[in-house]
Amino acid sequence: MTVSLPLVVVLGFFAWGAVKYLGVRTWIVVLIALFGFWLSHTFMAPAIESGTRSGVGIVNRSHD
Repeated sequence: MTVSLPLVVVLGFFAWGAVKYLGVRTWIVVLIALFGFWLSHTFMAPAIESGTRSGVGIVNRSHD
């Protein structure tokens, strides 16, 4: 059985777990999310996106 989840859902799950079980403050999670949002509007965005796609592709190929 194959389950397809968007990366944002997986990251949201980890953020929720960090707040709930590791005691990470909610404002830190919000700050990191805002940093990612602002970073996506810089010249580094294409490199980050291609690196993320390559990493996800590598992980998906290893399970075939």
